Amino acid sequence: MDGLVSRRHLSLDLALSLLARVREEAEARDLSLAVAIVDGSGHVLASQRMDGAALGAMQLALGKAYTAVSWATPSGEFARSTQPGGDDWGWNTTDPRIVVYAGGVPLLVDGELVGGIGASGGTATEDEECVVAASAGLGFD
Repeated sequence: MDGLVSRRHLSLDLALSLLARVREEAEARDLSLAVAIVDGSGHVLASQRMDGAALGAMQLALGKAYTAVSWATPSGEFARSTQPGGDDWGWNTTDPRIVVYAGGVPLLVDGELVGGIGASGGTATEDEECVVAASAGLGFD
C-alpha cells in the first residue's frame, strides 16, 4: 500500500496565513471581506470578518469555500450552468451550503485537493481576485 495513498492536510497556521493574505489584498483594494478556509472535507479551519464587512458576507464566504472544495472547482464556474435550462440547473438548491457566485477556489498542492477558500463582501470578481492572489502568493496551484 505504501505510495498508493497520499493525504495532505492544511494546518491552522497555513489557514491563518491565508486569512492574513486575503486581508492584505482586500485592504489594498479598499474592501471589507469575510473569508473562510475549509479543509479537504469542507470543515472550517479558520474564518474572519473584517471590520465593516456585511453580516451576511460570512455565510456566503463559507458557502463559496465549501462549494469550491466539494467539486474541486471555483464556485463561480457554476453561475451559468445552475440557471434554468443549464446542465446543472437546480442542484444548487438541494444543499443550503452551496453558493454559485465567484469568490471560492479550491486549494491544490501539486494537483491534490487539500481545501478551499472563499470570500464575500466585494463584487464576486473582487472576492475571487483576492482569494486567488492570496492562495497563489502562498504557493497553491
